[in-house]
Amino acid sequence: MKKHLKRLPAPRTWKLARKEFVWAYKPRPGPHPQARSLPLASVLRDSLHLAEKAREAERVIFSRSILVDGRAVTDPKFPVGLMDVVTIGPTKANFRVMIDTRGKLTLVPIDAAEAAWKLCRVEDRGTVTGGKAQLRLHDGRTVVLPKHEYATGMTVKVALPRQRILGALPLAQGHIALLTGGQHAGQLVHVDRVERTRNPRANLVHFKEGFSTVIDYVFVVGTETPEIRVPEGQAVA
Repeated sequence: MKKHLKRLPAPRTWKLARKEFVWAYKPRPGPHPQARSLPLASVLRDSLHLAEKAREAERVIFSRSILVDGRAVTDPKFPVGLMDVVTIGPTKANFRVMIDTRGKLTLVPIDAAEAAWKLCRVEDRGTVTGGKAQLRLHDGRTVVLPKHEYATGMTVKVALPRQRILGALPLAQGHIALLTGGQHAGQLVHVDRVERTRNPRANLVHFKEGFSTVIDYVFVVGTETPEIRVPEGQAVA
C-alpha cells in the first residue's frame, strides 16, 4: 500500500488545487474512509487557511491545540469526516464537517453549544457480552446500551466527548435527510417512504422531491428543520 498521495488522483470530495503542487496528505486508516474524509493538516491549510505551509499546520497540531470531537489529536494525517467537530484551541472557533451541493467536504462554522454534540448514523448493531446492545456508528465509534432502542439507518445525537446519546431521529416519512452520495449528494430532501427490497439489491428511499436513492446515502438530520447548520446556500426546498 502506498504511503503517499499525489493531488491529481486525490478524492473528488476534497476542495484541493490539483495542479498548484504535486503532493497531498494521505489520510491514515481511521474512523472514516479516504474518499469521505480530510487529513487534519489539510483542514487547517487548505480548508480553513489557518496555515500557509504544511510545517506550520503540523506545528499547531503537535501542540495539542486542535480538538476533533472534543479530544486533542496530534496526527496531521488523522481522517476528519462527515459530522465531525473541529475546534481550534487558541481561537475557540468550532467547525462541523459537512458536504455541499457539489459533493465536496466543507467546514461550517458553529457555536460552542452546537459543538458539544454531533449526529451519527447507525450503520449496524449487535449484542455483546451480558446481553447488552451495541450500536456501530458511521464515524467508527461504538456505543453500548442496556437494550436495543435504535434501528439501522436511524440517526442518533451523541454528546461530545462523553459519547452519551441525547436523542434519535428515525428514518420516517416527512423527516429531513442529507444525501451523502450519488447524483444528488449534498441535497436536503424530505423522506416519503422506504422500500425494502428483500433481495441482494440495496433498499431504496423515495423522497417527496420526486427521486430516490439507496438507503446508504441517506442521513437523517431533522424532523421539520435540520438540527445542524448547513453550508451557505444549501436549504430545504
